[in-house]
Amino acid sequence: MDIEDQFSFGHLLLQERKCRSCKEIKDLVDGYYKTRKGSGPSAYAYECKVCTIKRIKAKRKQKDKQIDWSYPDW
Repeated sequence: MDIEDQFSFGHLLLQERKCRSCKEIKDLVDGYYKTRKGSGPSAYAYECKVCTIKRIKAKRKQKDKQIDWSYPDW
């Protein structure tokens, strides 16, 4: 048995990853943000770019939030 037949270089470096949020398989370099220095697969986030943008938009504070209040009637 030859090792080159069993493994290819693509198996050692992850090319694709499954998103935790949407469960879609996307390209690692184009579909995910890099979270730390390095070039390995562990340097990329586990949530795709699209899901990250949706999460940030949903949890962001509203700047022009109208507060419905008035002075107390003493």
